Amino acid sequence: MPLGSRHLLTLQELTRDEVLKVIDTAIDMKRNPGHYANALKGKVLAMIFQKPSTRTRVSFEVAMRQLGGYALYLRWDDLQLGRGEALKDTARVLARYVDVVMARVLRQDDLDEYARWSPIPVINGLSDKWHPCQILGDLLTVKEVKGGLEGLKLAYVGDGNNVCNTLLVGCSKVGMNVSVACPEGYEPLPEAVEWARRNAEETGSKIEVLRSPEEAVRDADIIYTDVFVSMGFEAERAKRLKAFLPRYQVNSRLMGMAKKDAVFMHCLPARRGEEVTDDVLDGPQSIVLDQAENRLHSQKALLYLMLG
Repeated sequence: MPLGSRHLLTLQELTRDEVLKVIDTAIDMKRNPGHYANALKGKVLAMIFQKPSTRTRVSFEVAMRQLGGYALYLRWDDLQLGRGEALKDTARVLARYVDVVMARVLRQDDLDEYARWSPIPVINGLSDKWHPCQILGDLLTVKEVKGGLEGLKLAYVGDGNNVCNTLLVGCSKVGMNVSVACPEGYEPLPEAVEWARRNAEETGSKIEVLRSPEEAVRDADIIYTDVFVSMGFEAERAKRLKAFLPRYQVNSRLMGMAKKDAVFMHCLPARRGEEVTDDVLDGPQSIVLDQAENRLHSQKALLYLMLG
């Protein structure tokens, strides 16, 4: 089930079977890395960064190296994009040089415009609205830890941001139930909720957007949070912390309200003492380092299914 020249911009583009195919391929790649060592020999990935990155840059670069290909790091300001070149011009030119583009951008609208003109696959490495690569890695991690996906409950507590939006889409596609708890004014995108509920009609999962963290985590198998102040929202820091703290912090009290074998997830980087306490982030229920590692494996699978 190769993905071919299709773009990955939101995760909604993939069917349930395609999401599961990425996960299962990643599991096989993780177990048998030598089998894929030259799978993308001669292929080149262009990585465009408008935002700083640790996990996205390193995992994509290592992924291409381990598959026998090459990754080219391109800062937005180092390209002519930084001097105002039209997105469509850059998209069409880069397609003459490379095989696939991953872009980490400030605005989803810019990514959509770039993809509209790109004849080669474009992968969203993060935007203000969506983070599909993160959630593919997260679903891989959940399947490894819990042995499956369908019927599990994920409780997301905090800001209805790009990670939350994409969790709604990804989890609903594979039959996971999602309960989001957030303050008024910080809900996930209506589009994300609509897509998730549409997916849930097909998979039988349940989607909730609530105010109460305690209600959201009841009977949860996974508790997930992210920073309250994402990149680009630094000017709102005081206002946001007032809205989120202390009620939406994931701490031992809140973890104790979920299932006994519940795990904790965070996409990182974390603001320790804000959205999560140290004892949870570093505790025995935390699987955040597994999440971070699995970005590598899920992205290897994604690239392989697009180009291999």
